[in-house]
Amino acid sequence: MDQMSTGMLSAERRSLILEELAQSGAVQVSTLADRFEVDPATIRRDLNRLEDEGYLHRVHGGAVLRDAAPVTSTATGLERRIAETAARFIPNDSVLFLGPGVLTREVVPFLAEKEQLTIVTNALDVAWNSVHSGSHTLHLLGGQVGEDYGIYGSLEPFSHLRADHVVLEAGGLDAGRGLTHDQVYYADIARTLFNLGAQIIVLLPPERVGRVAAVFISPAEEVDVLVTGREATNAPLWDLSELGIRIVLT
Repeated sequence: MDQMSTGMLSAERRSLILEELAQSGAVQVSTLADRFEVDPATIRRDLNRLEDEGYLHRVHGGAVLRDAAPVTSTATGLERRIAETAARFIPNDSVLFLGPGVLTREVVPFLAEKEQLTIVTNALDVAWNSVHSGSHTLHLLGGQVGEDYGIYGSLEPFSHLRADHVVLEAGGLDAGRGLTHDQVYYADIARTLFNLGAQIIVLLPPERVGRVAAVFISPAEEVDVLVTGREATNAPLWDLSELGIRIVLT
């Protein structure tokens, strides 16, 4: 009787896990363990079984839907140019953090030919496309999913990352007023990533060069590379270049 009850409880728990996946697209082991009041090892076994059954794909710390189609690209030619150029800065056998954003998401297909990459992200669409676009190791950081597909939670996991390259899309970059974003949570994470000692690559549509958004992230000179469109205005580009930022126009 006890064995039968345990089996039914396990099946019910896996069903609820699938419901959560259907709603959010991703789940975390630690969150599920707290929710169901079981050991994390129990959740890992549940996820492994669901993966074997074809429902999900395991990633570090949790899982994402296997049958979820990659987010359809709505990128313009300019956005693809920026993304393709940014991908050229990423060498084989490196650890890459990709933040939320249309431009960062579009980088993923251009990483398919790279070898032995480890991709770390807090962006649900970046994670989905990474799973479907190649065989790289993927780490998805958890929290609550925002409207931009970004996953926002504790800053602690970000502060302990080891990354060679950090690729971010920002709200604006100005030589005097720095790197900025319109969302507080995004800016908090980006500020933490600047402390990792990684190469910082910022992707910007040309109209955001010289623009200032609501929340400060860092002084402009802390950016290593700016990738933007050749349509960007010359004056702010010259100012940024004089700070030592490598400017790449696509």
